[in-house]
Amino acid sequence: MSAGAVPAPHSGSTRWVLHVDLDQFVAAVEVLRRPELVGLPVVVGGRGDPTERAVVSTASYEARELGVGSGMPLRLAARKAPDAVFLPVDAAAYDAASAVVMETLRAQRWDGAPVDVEVLGWDEAFVAQHPAEHPAERPDERPGEGEGGGFPRERDQDRRDPVAFAEQLRAAVLEASALHCSVGIGNNKLQAKIATDFGKPRGVYTITDETWFEEMGERPTRALWGIGAKTAKKLAALGIDTVRQLAESDVRVLAAELGPTMGPWYHRLGRGVDSSPVDPQPYVPRAHGREETFQVDLEEWSLVEDAARRLTHRVVADIDAEGRPAARVGIKVRFKPFFTVTRSLTLPAPTNDPEVLGAAAVELLGRVDQDRPVRLLGVRLEMTEPEGGY
Repeated sequence: MSAGAVPAPHSGSTRWVLHVDLDQFVAAVEVLRRPELVGLPVVVGGRGDPTERAVVSTASYEARELGVGSGMPLRLAARKAPDAVFLPVDAAAYDAASAVVMETLRAQRWDGAPVDVEVLGWDEAFVAQHPAEHPAERPDERPGEGEGGGFPRERDQDRRDPVAFAEQLRAAVLEASALHCSVGIGNNKLQAKIATDFGKPRGVYTITDETWFEEMGERPTRALWGIGAKTAKKLAALGIDTVRQLAESDVRVLAAELGPTMGPWYHRLGRGVDSSPVDPQPYVPRAHGREETFQVDLEEWSLVEDAARRLTHRVVADIDAEGRPAARVGIKVRFKPFFTVTRSLTLPAPTNDPEVLGAAAVELLGRVDQDRPVRLLGVRLEMTEPEGGY
């Protein structure tokens, strides 16, 4: 469905969700700081050295045209784009740029009404009209139009024009940050999230209940937000390859094969159904973790243990900033060439003592076969619940 071709709402209860996604965000921030890079293939990742072990965080569109993608090893990216400019990750700069964008979104008014903004990360967020301002939940204040004033006013119909508001968001973000974004529109978060990819770059696209199967029906199940390669493979084993096939499948079979919770949930995804609200509450992390990819594989286990303690100290600083102690410790060990194992344990009592937590991480290393070189090590600390829970 083309941008702007939005079906007329059936009633005053029609809801719209918008998904704002910054185009090539990390690369775009770097290009803003270095205008001489405009039009060049730019790759951001690790310390910016393609001879080191690290992965691509973001590639500019020019680099993507050469086959470079997020998550790709920098060494492979350098082979695909030998003339690309490689830059180190600068998280502080991306934090600052993201904060400007998110505050800009929160400041917007949809025909004078406030909006809710649910931040998904540095570069994306859901935006929706605040429920209290939605015409279905707000009685008409003018007398004589329906018993109890129940009919939506004409301006409410205008307020629900999502394409105009999407363009308003794009313009506001560009003015505040000099960054371009794309906006997906849907009747729920799932539809809006998927629609964004159709509109990239610098565009607006709409997928609704009415157009869901027209847009998505023949696409592979992997095209759905929430279905990855492993799940798609499981669905294929059941003879389900497309979104339409998933929607028309027997939910009882899905529940039996994929679980009583996940099976029906995948079925709803296939039908384009998502009832989750746009939640403006700040994200509260359950855990923090750090990983290190070693430039040379560690063969001496004492060096692996030293690395575990060092990483643990760094993660303790992260949980201290949250003000909550750790209740559980986990490690991730990636062996040469690319075999990964994880281990975890619950602590006798919550603590933020780096020595105690470091010792727990080393104890977990003792539960791993130590028969091959270590390529990567990660430490994760799961914190106690905040007051009031999550």
